[in-house]
Amino acid sequence: MDHSSDTMVPLETLRAFDAAARTGSFSAAAEKLNITHGAVSRQIAKLEDWLGLKVFDRGARGVSLTIEGNRLHLRTAEAFALISTHSDRWVEPRGTAVVRLTSIPSVSGLWLMPRMAALENNPSKLRIVLDVDIRQADLADEGIDLSIRCGRGGIPGRVSVQLFEEHVFPVASPELAREIGRGDPARLLKYPLINDSDASAWRAWFAAQGM
Repeated sequence: MDHSSDTMVPLETLRAFDAAARTGSFSAAAEKLNITHGAVSRQIAKLEDWLGLKVFDRGARGVSLTIEGNRLHLRTAEAFALISTHSDRWVEPRGTAVVRLTSIPSVSGLWLMPRMAALENNPSKLRIVLDVDIRQADLADEGIDLSIRCGRGGIPGRVSVQLFEEHVFPVASPELAREIGRGDPARLLKYPLINDSDASAWRAWFAAQGM
């Protein structure tokens, strides 16, 4: 049977298969999963139809895995064991406060990251989920608690607290600085101006020079 790359066996189907393989009975699997015998039977039929082969031999005393079914069960059992072992990575311990924070790269790397361990190891059991980005995030729609951005604050519906003052000025290699010399700031426009993804700092600096 041909399957598209974006088609996967539903998790509930694999759970029914795993339970039936472990118990050797659709009825016992149904009891274990708290569903009906018919529901288990339909899930197994769906799996066999998806695979294009039988995974169980049916008998009067229950079911037993075929060779192909046994191979599949080895893999699914391994996968479920892996999920069970590492489930603590997705489940927050009780009492842990999760703060979702988005910050610009410069502040994240130079100021925030060196302080992350101290913030998370404090007695309040705080865990920080950090997203490094430069765009203006929609806090409500994206489920973000705090945002660190450059700006003047005063955004409607938000509480803004100033963390730093930013001082922006041009820099150049010693050789280029000697070539440019002192004088009218407009002379800088004769040279390539380097900036990151946001050129607003140059615009602000030239505006401060009356240009």
